Amino acid sequence: MATVHEWTGLEARALRQALRMSVRGFAERLGVAVTTVSKWEKLLAGTKPNADSQAILDTTLAQADSAAHLRFETYLSETGQAAAGLNRRVTIPRPRAWQYEEWADDLERTVVALSRQKFRYADDLLHRWTARFQPSDLDDRGLYLLARSTTLHGDLRRDQGEVLGPLSAQRSYAGARSIFAQLEIPRRVAQLDLSLAVVAEMGGELDTAARRYEDLAVDDRLGRRDRARARLWVGTALSKDGNHDYAARVMQGAIHEFEDLSEPDDWSVAHQKLALACRGAGDLDAALRLIDVARSTCVADSPMQRVRLDTAYGHILLSDPVTLDDGFRVLEGAQKLAAEFGLSHQLRSIEGIRKASQGAPGPLRP
Repeated sequence: MATVHEWTGLEARALRQALRMSVRGFAERLGVAVTTVSKWEKLLAGTKPNADSQAILDTTLAQADSAAHLRFETYLSETGQAAAGLNRRVTIPRPRAWQYEEWADDLERTVVALSRQKFRYADDLLHRWTARFQPSDLDDRGLYLLARSTTLHGDLRRDQGEVLGPLSAQRSYAGARSIFAQLEIPRRVAQLDLSLAVVAEMGGELDTAARRYEDLAVDDRLGRRDRARARLWVGTALSKDGNHDYAARVMQGAIHEFEDLSEPDDWSVAHQKLALACRGAGDLDAALRLIDVARSTCVADSPMQRVRLDTAYGHILLSDPVTLDDGFRVLEGAQKLAAEFGLSHQLRSIEGIRKASQGAPGPLRP
């Protein structure tokens, strides 16, 4: 249970809220004037109850049930005072085992929500825990869960297209990487390095991303699947930079690796990316054949993957005057789906393809 070394109006208000009492009811419970409680709540940390009131508050907290104690700890944690404020007048125990289990369950729910692009629900699940605890209040298990939460927050921001800035995927990934480094978990650190390379690529830093991918493709901190993904993403960065032929050779190596690993979803995604590299190299027959493979073998039926596949398919169709109208039609469907699920990075990609094909802004051709 929490204990308070020295009460101020801040802790007194948190206790009243935890007991779910009105100002008047709380004053009557403590045996003090209503104006005294009102003063505490107005001045908060700027006032300290007298010695008698300190003792009464201690007794009232000690007599509270476990649910009230949990609410008291939560209210203080949400104010930021539990971990760092005012010489740590309040001692709050580390999260309990059941809280860790609940936190881990919420992370599993977050992964599912992100796979379905339910961003608001995922954000709510993550905020429930990241706002409750400060790193200094957590043991190694808690820090691991915090780092996983921060990583998933980065995934959320990345999928929404927020790759740079103070509330971006880059910021979240860097924070998670720091915690995993503190915990000395090299595999997780390397996975975050891979995620940081992805956001560098999304932010247009193609040379930087390609170099990072190349290093990670042979990094023994990573498992074979992550190394194969790094190899694939070397190809995507090279292809975006116009080096389509070399990109295609690199991607072919990744495809063989995914086949050996029996990773059908990665294998399908790799065909999608290779199709775009072939389009860039001018081999439209190969591009159409590969995108058909990707569309027919895709395992992850999520809005994100449907948008990516249709965007790639539309891009390839737009490269041939004979299939131009079909390309605009497919791209329009991808644009509507991306807008429906708030996939802003995909929307920007579609807009770029559309402008390059039409030469001017405006609605997609019918």
